[in-house]
Order: sequence, then C-alpha cells, then structure tokens
Amino acid sequence: MKISHVHIYQYDLPVVGASYKMSHSELTALDTTLVEIVTDSGISGFGETCPVGPVYAPAHAPGARAALGEIAPRVIGLDALCIDLVAARMDQSLAGHSYAKAAIDIALWDIAGKASGRRVCDLLGGAQRERVPSYYAVNVGAPDEVVRMVRQKQDEGFTRLQLKVGGRDVEQDIEVVRKVFEVIRPDVRLALDANRSLTTRDAIQLSRACADLTLVLEQPCATYDEIKSIKPLLCHPVYLDESTVDLNLTMRSIYDGVADGFGMKVTRLGGLSVMRTVREICRATNRPMSCDDSWGGDIIAAACVHMGATIAPQLSEGVWIADPYIDGNYDAENGISITDGWIDVPAGPGLGITPDKSQWALQASFG
Repeated sequence: MKISHVHIYQYDLPVVGASYKMSHSELTALDTTLVEIVTDSGISGFGETCPVGPVYAPAHAPGARAALGEIAPRVIGLDALCIDLVAARMDQSLAGHSYAKAAIDIALWDIAGKASGRRVCDLLGGAQRERVPSYYAVNVGAPDEVVRMVRQKQDEGFTRLQLKVGGRDVEQDIEVVRKVFEVIRPDVRLALDANRSLTTRDAIQLSRACADLTLVLEQPCATYDEIKSIKPLLCHPVYLDESTVDLNLTMRSIYDGVADGFGMKVTRLGGLSVMRTVREICRATNRPMSCDDSWGGDIIAAACVHMGATIAPQLSEGVWIADPYIDGNYDAENGISITDGWIDVPAGPGLGITPDKSQWALQASFG
C-alpha cells in the first residue's frame, strides 16, 4: 500500500467566546494544519498539527506547513503501513520539526486502522476502557470569575481541573488558588499550570504559600534546569509539559527525580508512535500522564482519545481536547465531544473521523 499523494490544508479554528487566555498569549482563533495521505489502494488517512500561536512553544503554523512541504515529496512511494520506515525517511529529509512530522504519523495510523478494519487504539495495544476522562483548563482570570468557572465545570462532571497561573503578580495567583479551594470538591483534583511563565522565586513562593493544599504544579518555569534546581524546595509534585520535547528528556527527568508525572502532547513528541513509547516508560516507572495536544480539531482530538484509552486508568490524568473552546466540527456526525466530563472512544475504523474537507483551504499537493 504505497503513498501516492500528500495534500496539505489550512483552517482557522474559531475560539468560542471573546478569547482564550494563557500566561503568554491571548487568542481568538487558531491556525491549524491538516494532512491527507492518499494511498494507491484508495485508502486515505488524516493528520493534524495545531500550535497555540507562535509563542507557546518553538512551533508555529506557517512553520508546520513549510516543514511538511520539505517532507511530503520524500515520502511518496513508501509503504504507508511501514510507519517506522516513513518516520526514518522524514528524519532523513528534515532535522527536528517533530510537531509537523506528527501530522503524517497520525495520518499513517489512520490508514493502518482503515486498512485492517480496526480502531487506532486497538493497533496501539488495545483500549483499557471505552470512555476516557477529560479535564478542563480554566483561563487566567480574576478570583470570582475563576471560582465561577470551577463551580460550573465540576458540576458538569469534570474530576480534574487545570488552573492557568502566571503572567501576573504571584500574589494574585495565590489569592485565586486559595479561593478555588474554598469551593472545590474532595473528588476533584487540581493542577496549577504556569505554561513556563513563573520565575524560580515565584514558583517557590506559590508552592509554599499553598503548602496545605493538595495540588500539582505543572511546568512552573521555562526550562528543565530551572525546575530541577528548585524541585527540592517545592511542596508539591511537579509534572513536566513543555520541557518534554523528546524521549531523552523524558527519561532524564525521571532519572533525575524531577518529573512526578507528565502533561504529554502528541504532536510535540512527533506523533502517536513516540507517545506509545512514552506510555510504556510511564507504565514502567509508575508515572501518571495525560494525553493531550496544544490545540486542534477532531483529528487531533481523536488521536489523543485513542492513545488515552490505552493508558492504565490508575496512571491516566485524562485527555484534554479543545472541543469546549472551539466552534464546530470537521465531522458533523462523529465529531469528538465531552459529555459529563468523559469522552467516548471513536468507533473507527482508524481514527473514526470522516472530515468535511470543504472547510479547509488547500495549500499544497505532492505526488
């Protein structure tokens, strides 16, 4: 089953409401990149990569499409079912840019599922459950607004919430966190996600000021070395997110005793193939992990849910998808959504998504 064509598309995902605010940026729409791989057997697969603007990480949407333009011509003619060999060809064609290569990797898993009549989660080892827990990320905001959102989301069934912090005086974050704990239920877990924005001083101050509260600190500082330097001074478990750019850093952070868990992004690591290895590393070292992505529509969401379903429930920190924050679906019938804090695993085959490509703007075709 040879790759005969690769099509690259662009689409602006509209944000529900006024904007989506994090410590480093405020966004009203997300520029996402879609990939369609067509085989000589007539089976097509879809992938997606969607950086959260140009400053969240060393990735941006035009860069993804430029990278794919370098890679796509060089995978034409390869066997679409030999996913590792395609990955090797991508690395030979372009150094780095894992977030772009991930779109092709996801599309190949979609093809493999469709070719075998099986779901992607079954090919990744098997679903441990047919519904996966999600979690909700609450924007940086004033205390009353954050408390209102926390009340609402736990009433909707979310049992894990992520509170965005940083980008302002740490005293404001401390005030918000303590007010949230006045209303949060005992069965709801909380992570404070700074998205790399805290200084080492502020991270220590925040953790010590909330030492009596049960929570997780996610990616408090910009670099791995900063987090490593303050880990012994913190009062809470630390999850790494943006720092885990590859398998080497993931393993090193466990060896160093820095990472107590992970917020893992499928496209940052290069796709489902690498995430499968991360899942096994976390299983072997008893580290919790989430299975997320930075943003994206139904294709990214489906990839995250399929992988999330294969994670042992006791180690799963849930699956974050952008559906609550975006308007519309690629697949009107089978689009991925959250119900009572949970997401159903798509029925498949493949990713289980049949997108309406008429929404997308074709950028380039190869083959």
